[in-house]
Amino acid sequence: MAHGTLLEALGIEIVELGRDFIRGTLPVDRRTRQPFGLLHGGASVALAETLGSIAAGLCIDPAREMAVGLEINANHVRAVTEGTVTGTARPLHLGRSTQVWDIRIEDAAGRLVCVSRLTIAVVPRR
Repeated sequence: MAHGTLLEALGIEIVELGRDFIRGTLPVDRRTRQPFGLLHGGASVALAETLGSIAAGLCIDPAREMAVGLEINANHVRAVTEGTVTGTARPLHLGRSTQVWDIRIEDAAGRLVCVSRLTIAVVPRR
C-alpha cells in the first residue's frame, strides 16, 4: 500500500494496530530534517495525517464511503535531531459525517514532540 507514496519516500511505517489506536514510526534522517538539522514540522504533520487517515478508513464502509482530510493542526513542542519518532492516533469523535483524531508524536524516550488534531470528512463514494 505504501509503494510509490509519501509513506515510502519519508520512511513511514505502520507498526501497531489496536482496538482504539494506530501507531506508526518516522525516521529522523536526511529525508525528514529541515536545513537546521531538526525534524521538519511538515514531516511530523505528514506522519500525523497518515495515521489519522488510515485509522479513519478502517472505521467506515469502504464500499460506500471515503474518508478525506478536512483540517489538520499541529503544535511542535520538542526538537528531534536523530533517531525515530513514534506517532499514535486515537479517535476523539467518530460520527457519520465527520471524525476527529488526536495524534501524539513522541521521541525514543517517550517525550512529546508534536500533538496534532485531524478532522476527517466521511463522504459517499462516487
